[in-house]
Amino acid sequence: MEVDLTSSSGGSSYYDPLDDLTDYRPPRRQHWSNKAQFVLACVGYCVGLGNVWRFPYLCYKSGGGVFLVPYFIILVICGVPMLYMELAVGQYTRRGPIGALGQICPLFKGAGLASVVISFLMSTYYNVIIAYTLYYFFTAFKSDAPWSQCNNLWNTPQCWQPSKLLNISRPNKSRTPSEEFYEHKVLHMSDGIDNFGVIRWELAACLIVAWILVYFSIWKSVKSSGKVLYFTATFPYILIIAFLARALTLEGADLGLRYFFKPRWELLGDSKVWVHATAQNFNSIGIAFGSVISFSSYNRFNNQILVDTLAVSTINGVTSLLVGIFAFATIGNIATEQGTSVEDVLSDGPGLVFVVYPQAMAKMPASQLWAVLFFFMLLCLGMNSQFAIVEVVVTSIQDGFPNWIKKRLMCHEMLVLIVCVVSFLFGLPHITEGGIYFFQLVDHFAASISIMYLAFFEVIAISWFYGAHRLAKNVHEMTGRHPSLYFRFCWWIAAPVLIMAVWVFSLIDYEPPHYNNGEYKYPLWAEALGWFIASLSLLCIPAFAVIVFIRSEGNSFMEVSHTWGKLHNSVKSQMEECCVQCEPDKCIHTGASKEEIREMLETKHQPPLASRAPS
Repeated sequence: MEVDLTSSSGGSSYYDPLDDLTDYRPPRRQHWSNKAQFVLACVGYCVGLGNVWRFPYLCYKSGGGVFLVPYFIILVICGVPMLYMELAVGQYTRRGPIGALGQICPLFKGAGLASVVISFLMSTYYNVIIAYTLYYFFTAFKSDAPWSQCNNLWNTPQCWQPSKLLNISRPNKSRTPSEEFYEHKVLHMSDGIDNFGVIRWELAACLIVAWILVYFSIWKSVKSSGKVLYFTATFPYILIIAFLARALTLEGADLGLRYFFKPRWELLGDSKVWVHATAQNFNSIGIAFGSVISFSSYNRFNNQILVDTLAVSTINGVTSLLVGIFAFATIGNIATEQGTSVEDVLSDGPGLVFVVYPQAMAKMPASQLWAVLFFFMLLCLGMNSQFAIVEVVVTSIQDGFPNWIKKRLMCHEMLVLIVCVVSFLFGLPHITEGGIYFFQLVDHFAASISIMYLAFFEVIAISWFYGAHRLAKNVHEMTGRHPSLYFRFCWWIAAPVLIMAVWVFSLIDYEPPHYNNGEYKYPLWAEALGWFIASLSLLCIPAFAVIVFIRSEGNSFMEVSHTWGKLHNSVKSQMEECCVQCEPDKCIHTGASKEEIREMLETKHQPPLASRAPS
């Protein structure tokens, strides 16, 4: 493909083709110390809160076993191919999501910004879950777990403690001790989002501790977070297996497992099941959030991304099943003890983690030990998720403003500190007395509705506008092998069509957000606020497209389209045709010097240098 090396500046007497290459050359970048750190970073995100909290909860909310059908269909058609695609883009461009998508297709640079916006929003409330975890972790050291009894100051007359001796079913409108501890002691939960109340200062202190942990884990970028991941990404698996073995021995575990594995096929046509399955796939793997692109941008250029793709996606699927078995065995035990059905155990929000699990552990031998281990495991999982989410924001800012950061902030550590402080301030509304309603609202609009819209435009930008065939060439340049026809078919047709179909049907069957299984309906102003939060990311794509269109040369639409077409292909075609992954003095692939590359470009493209002299 011909590369347009025409300079837009008429004031220079000599055009240097290397000017284009230098402007777009990927910046010097740290690398993972070894391949294991990169894989652990991706696996750590997969086994983070996305799988331990969201997967069982969405599976439960979607009718149990039927959720597994669309979940694994979407994993095969969208999840695995798009993971491969994002790994390739990040590794080849060596930039975060904004810089990577901006190089590949300037018209869709807004998709990169949208992923950063979503990651920032998620960082503000994911760390709130870590704050809850710290609160429970410190409380678990008490000899008598306060979530196991009804004789505390915060308990109400509706508090009901199940007893095997009496064998009484749970009365209507009763509350378990763990529910009342969570809602009345931890949250001081108000009656609605209209009443935010005051900040819960115990939770604020825990939130500060959570952000301090995040800061000192990523302040040296991948050099520090990579070392932390050796522990936080592997240790939780030991505890998950231990909890799984214990949960399978609980009375009523078979009841929960039947609910988990037995599909209710009539629900397969419900669009909400497919929406939840799609959102969970993207949440658990990190698709469209920018974390995969950010992580892979620190890889070596010749890293074998197919191996990483298969390893991460397989571990993600297996982990989902293991956590699901553990969760539903526990839910079955609680349903048996309370004399209720499995469908009546859970409420909305992070209740699975902070209501159901503590209630089950309170009945175990050595319950205090199990509780301490469980919440320590949850802390590790939350940190894994938070590393990835915050790294997206930090990497994107660093790629976008390298000179400003170097001059004003002086060091990477100061940038990380500013991001953590700002995220902490935005997280404060979540820890007010009405914060759980706001938490649920943001999670619904930022992590479900927005992410499918973003994923669609990302795959369109890369596979259609940039070209699946050209991405395949880039993969071959890095790894020595072309992606299979299966991957290219999914990039080009299957993934965009499936994502668009799910997204459209989700809008057709749209239901206003609610809390506690529909008992609380959000007011109209809160729903409008939710759509405003969603629009912060949704509008990035058309807004940037308009800006690029306006700034493009040409007086007519066709002229602008032609100019843009050359623009969006220029960087990659240069990199393909002359191998310009350049270090300061030479190409890292061919060893050619700057002078040799310049001579090659001038000979091949013969730019009209004389005509560029000022008139």
